[in-house]
Amino acid sequence: MKKQKIIITLICSLFIICGKVVGSDKKDTKTRPNIIFIFADDWGYGDIGKHGSSFCKTPNLDRMIDEGMDFSNFTVNHPVCSPSRTAVMTGQFPARHSIHRHFANIKHHIETGMPDWLDPTAPMLPRMLKNAGYKTGHFGKWHLTNSTINDAPMPEQYGYDEYAAFNIPGEQIKTSEAVPEALKFIRKNKNKPFFVNLWLHETHLPHFPLQEYLEQFKDLDERKKVYAAVVAEGDAGVGAVLDLLKELNIDENTLVIFSSDNGPEWPGKENHKKKGKNGLGSYYCVGETGGLKGQKRSLFAGGVRVPFIVHWPNVVPAGKINTSSVITAVDILPTFLDIAGLDLPKSYSPDGESFLPAIKGEGFKREKPIFWEWKGMHNREYLWPHLGIRKGKWKLITNKKLGKTELYNLEEDWAEHNNVSEANPDIVKELYEILYDWKETLPREPKASCISNQRKSNN
Repeated sequence: MKKQKIIITLICSLFIICGKVVGSDKKDTKTRPNIIFIFADDWGYGDIGKHGSSFCKTPNLDRMIDEGMDFSNFTVNHPVCSPSRTAVMTGQFPARHSIHRHFANIKHHIETGMPDWLDPTAPMLPRMLKNAGYKTGHFGKWHLTNSTINDAPMPEQYGYDEYAAFNIPGEQIKTSEAVPEALKFIRKNKNKPFFVNLWLHETHLPHFPLQEYLEQFKDLDERKKVYAAVVAEGDAGVGAVLDLLKELNIDENTLVIFSSDNGPEWPGKENHKKKGKNGLGSYYCVGETGGLKGQKRSLFAGGVRVPFIVHWPNVVPAGKINTSSVITAVDILPTFLDIAGLDLPKSYSPDGESFLPAIKGEGFKREKPIFWEWKGMHNREYLWPHLGIRKGKWKLITNKKLGKTELYNLEEDWAEHNNVSEANPDIVKELYEILYDWKETLPREPKASCISNQRKSNN
């Protein structure tokens, strides 16, 4: 009788163990790949050597392209900083969170109809990965609030184990410290799955070109020399990450992506050479779009079509240029969770789709449309263009108040120079209706929980 009980107990234990294995996540925590997302700032599509830069040199990004995959059909979801980063963090279009421009001061937020910070209770990529066993770190630019908003949430409340940042309340790091801090985090967590957001300062204003890089471009004119030096420093940071992964023998288990939050800044005039005591000004902003129409603060291609380079040895087909997969920033969250073997939370409403098949070289066909909203200064809706949608090969941009609409066939006109709206009235009507139906779903004002006490006390 005792033997029978022992046998039954052993069988039950075996079933319990098997059940745990069957019911576990798709991937064991130890085998989950590391993920590093490098987000540059105001970096034009044409600021990379292999993208045809006329004066910048980017040997490390060129190496990423040679060893990985270069996506030419990637767009961010806003033409300026904070909303673009919101899309990455939440996997949702930034207008869903009432974030229309960069975070600045209280007066600016009121005028633009914005909250004072990104809602930390919203769906959040780092928190989802942390809950699944990843060590999470954020290094470099923050700008999901501003340093002037003293009571704003800190990165821990968004799901980060560690951070070292600027454009953040409290202690700021120097922009040059972002890469070293990220490298330190990677080295410390080499034996466990980790997620790193490395958000570089380059090429945003103000410029702080280092002498060692200025010397490399001494034969260029003054403006190009400064800009090329800044790009070279950012490129060197990318190289330092790739080299460390190789040194630690974890490069084959680490996905690295390089991109930018929007297109290049517009160049200033002669009197914009300096910006107070804080480095060089917009006179030196001579970034290149690679022939794309528009730049930063524009819904045209040059403002939202940016570099997107994926590096993952023995997973990503080396040296492939992907021109067919239409992907966008809100796709990053579902893709990273897919890579980690995780399901999306049941209560979560994603605006994006996982493009993991494209990363593996299997192709990707987008099902959902892509939306853009750009209000610019003081919540104005008289900007051109104000709203945009991409569905299939078609991109429509419009402004109802101006009575102006344009249509582009992106399979034939990648740079958006040929408006074909008159020849395709049915397409215009269809996209226009979808776009304004989407706009009707957006909140009219920011959440009360994302309003600073400073702002409340002023009302």
